[in-house]
Amino acid sequence: MTAGIIAALAFLLLVIFIGVFLLKLVTTLNEVNQSLKSLTDDVDVISSQTEKVLASSNTMLKDLNDKVNTIDPVFQAAADLGVSVSELNDSTKNLTSRVKNGGKLSLGTTILSRVGNAFIGKKKKSKK
Repeated sequence: MTAGIIAALAFLLLVIFIGVFLLKLVTTLNEVNQSLKSLTDDVDVISSQTEKVLASSNTMLKDLNDKVNTIDPVFQAAADLGVSVSELNDSTKNLTSRVKNGGKLSLGTTILSRVGNAFIGKKKKSKK
């Protein structure tokens, strides 16, 4: 009979310890569940804010592309002007070289150089 009472007390203690363990486990799981719910809410907020930022970025990028497309012809015109000035410079050097070396000039070029020289001569006289 004593053995039966000891076995019953041991079983009772086992049930009490298992009950306390299960209560602590339920409490811990409830806390984890609340934390996960809070984390899910935070992720939802971050997700909605990210969508707003992406929409705003897309609008800004489209605006920037439109402005770059507007400015592009200006840069192309500047490049074309640079090429034209370079070609004019080369032509002027060639003409100057021909004049210095006594090469033959066309009638138009001869007239143009004489008019230019006359104009330069008048400028020099007016400065004196």
